[in-house]
Amino acid sequence: MSEQTPERPETLLRPDPKLLELLVCPLTKTPLVYDREANELVSKAAKLAFPIRHGIPIMLVSEARELG
Repeated sequence: MSEQTPERPETLLRPDPKLLELLVCPLTKTPLVYDREANELVSKAAKLAFPIRHGIPIMLVSEARELG
């Protein structure tokens, strides 16, 4: 029986780059910036950071984190 090497979690959870190009802020309709370190999509115009969970961007204003 051969052992399979598990993939790194960050590889499995990284959102599709093509999807990121299409997404805009649901509040302002402006482009988003992907923050790889925080695993969030940042709307500078709305001063919000949208989480990415299991590789899926959560584009709900109610789920976003306010930026200072």
